[in-house]
Amino acid sequence: MNPLKKLASQTAIYGLPTIVGRLLNYLLTPIYTRNFVPAEFGVNTAAYSYVSFLLVFLTYGMETTLFRFSQTESEKAKVYTTALMSLFVTSVTFIIMASMFSVNLAEAAKFTGHPEYVIWFAIIIGTDAFAAIPFAKLREQGKAKRFAMIKTINIGINLGLNLFFILFCKHIHNTPTSSLKPLIDTIYSPEIGIGYIFISNLIASVVTLLLLSPEIFRVRYVFDTHLWKSMMRYSMPLLIAGLAGMINETLDRILLSHLLPEKVAMIQTGIYGACYKISIIMTIFVQTFRFAAEPFFFNHSKEKDSKKTYAEVMNYFVIICSLIFLGTMMNMSWIQYFVGDQFREGLNVVPILLLANMFLGIFFNQSIWYKLTGQTRYGAILTIFGATITIVLNVYWIPRIGYMGSAWATLICYASMMIASYFMGNKHYPVNYDLKRIVGYLTLSVLLYFISTFIKVNSASVSLIINNVILIGFVMVVWKLEGKKLMPAKQK
Repeated sequence: MNPLKKLASQTAIYGLPTIVGRLLNYLLTPIYTRNFVPAEFGVNTAAYSYVSFLLVFLTYGMETTLFRFSQTESEKAKVYTTALMSLFVTSVTFIIMASMFSVNLAEAAKFTGHPEYVIWFAIIIGTDAFAAIPFAKLREQGKAKRFAMIKTINIGINLGLNLFFILFCKHIHNTPTSSLKPLIDTIYSPEIGIGYIFISNLIASVVTLLLLSPEIFRVRYVFDTHLWKSMMRYSMPLLIAGLAGMINETLDRILLSHLLPEKVAMIQTGIYGACYKISIIMTIFVQTFRFAAEPFFFNHSKEKDSKKTYAEVMNYFVIICSLIFLGTMMNMSWIQYFVGDQFREGLNVVPILLLANMFLGIFFNQSIWYKLTGQTRYGAILTIFGATITIVLNVYWIPRIGYMGSAWATLICYASMMIASYFMGNKHYPVNYDLKRIVGYLTLSVLLYFISTFIKVNSASVSLIINNVILIGFVMVVWKLEGKKLMPAKQK
């Protein structure tokens, strides 16, 4: 199969559960923002920011390390079981320690009075971190369908339980005449409130781990200490890079809850978190692409035309990201209703965050140069550079302009990392990216968005039509320039 077609196929299979899951979670946002006030939703936003950070810490780069060592070691099974046992020990240790100090950790995270949140999240994080290795093995083996099936079940359980607790149980509890009320009241308490989001996630994570039991138990366990040390030397820079990356991705929401006055901190965190959800479609695509692209990059690295393929991948990646950016902004007049009216004052962050996540995706594409050459320390240097920008700009801007400062800090961080990675990659593993087209598509999409903001029409429907005509115009430009490449070659 053509390598680009194979990558597209794998992206589609890996992406289906990711896209469906994120979209369904996206569709839960209207429910959350209409059943919880901004301060309550701020707790949810802050909590999941900690989760993202700790997941990176507890997986410590072992997914990428598994791909790397599976290419170089003769015994792939030994690589897998060594990684799996390492993750098991660290995950169990984390769950025990977090549970022992749950009260103190709840106070530190501003979950005062809710140490159970810490225990629930410790189990979620520990099980998800351990499950990362079986999932990585499925990706390494190309078992995309099984990967997708388990992810889909996880999503279904999480979604179903959210709807059950937040809508169904709440409705029955508030209906005194319902015959189901005595039964529902045995499992539902309105005091738990936002906690039902966490309980749903906890149950879904445990079930997912059970579904992965064949990948966990049907292996002959061997722990190779020498191999483990080599894997850790490779993975430690990835851990540093990952932690710095999470600072870039999630620290803004944590700092919002700590740097703003207490009476508005969780409110602004909730508003920012809800509007961040609108930009999630870009994140969905980047994450989906990453699932398929990382093993693809490693497996294709030995081909003679690998660098040409990487350049083509980058070109099409930017095209799709530009379409996502423009498509979202051209339809913001109706997309905005996915969040409750108390949250819409933060919509100005959406275009900034869309562009920021596009730059993050481009940076991920570029990261092949230090992963393929084994120079993972440069990945750590780049993300620490970005983390420094994130911390400095957030600490300076949040007290002054609130969540808008967080949005701009995110954009500047990822743009800086992208530019620095490009120049460093040119020295160590040069790839001839078509900068003229990449910059051209990005610039055109942003320019068209700004043009649309100056078009003032009294009719909302007419304005929507005009915006989508502009979007179609962008698609036509892309087809004009790329159409011949996308058409199948004629048989002679």
